[in-house]
Amino acid sequence: MDNLDIKILSRLLNNCRESDRQIGKELGISGGSVRARICKMEDAQIIEKFIIKVDPPVLGLGVLYIVVTGQNINEILDQTSLVGKPFFVVPCVGGVVVCGIVVKENLKEKIELANKLMKDLRVLSIFEGENPGFNSNLTKTDLEILKKLMKDPRQKIESISKKTNLSTKTITRCIEKLNENDAIQFTLVYNPTKIKGFIPHAVLTWIDGDLKGTLKKMEKKFSDSFLQIPFIAKNQIVLFLYSKDIYNMDNLTQKVRNMDNVKSADLFIPKKIIFFHKWLELAIEESKNSPTLHLVYQTN
Repeated sequence: MDNLDIKILSRLLNNCRESDRQIGKELGISGGSVRARICKMEDAQIIEKFIIKVDPPVLGLGVLYIVVTGQNINEILDQTSLVGKPFFVVPCVGGVVVCGIVVKENLKEKIELANKLMKDLRVLSIFEGENPGFNSNLTKTDLEILKKLMKDPRQKIESISKKTNLSTKTITRCIEKLNENDAIQFTLVYNPTKIKGFIPHAVLTWIDGDLKGTLKKMEKKFSDSFLQIPFIAKNQIVLFLYSKDIYNMDNLTQKVRNMDNVKSADLFIPKKIIFFHKWLELAIEESKNSPTLHLVYQTN
């Protein structure tokens, strides 16, 4: 991979519905060149699949983030099955696994339950993903289109129109609405082990102070190394970065640690990224069957 490949990958991670032509315009190359590079990354299995990522709070659900040591993914999922349904699992270099678990309610009780259930594993951290004020004004039409987009988030508007019997105008308006919602992301799953010439990594920071102000400073200082848009959870900021080598990666992490309000920063190098959509399918169906479609996020 070269610099153009990683920049194209980054744009697709942040919005995989962005057209080849628009990406090319931003990078100074033709849309055809962008398409050829995307095909090359798909053939090399760098890009595994395009997905739509939905943060659980937008559908009235909570989420726990759990960091454990262990290699057996099935064992980890088995031990968390009584807590909730899996959102994602990311095995990392060094035997550390980061996972998100979707829960319906009583998050504090679920944290205690998770600690008890995972006694056979070394739990490094469990924290609640606080509702950051996501816009939850989804209609049943939005949910129907969202369900179609789960199968292929890059599919054409005309194709969705045929499948739903909705007008292209309605679908266009709906997709624009979904795209503007910070809790919904048109993105992709990539294979970190297939990327040559760059090292994708994440830095989990614990913030003591102004969270949003610190994030703005991080965006200004590290945006050239962003692989994806940063993620916020309660008093944590997760930076998704890429580096050319381990020395550059270490240097970036140290710079993050030295920033004001950063209490601590931990480096994670993913080996695989797994997203689960079963919870989303169930949540969409439950929401569509609700007479009011009133989505409430509960923490106790």
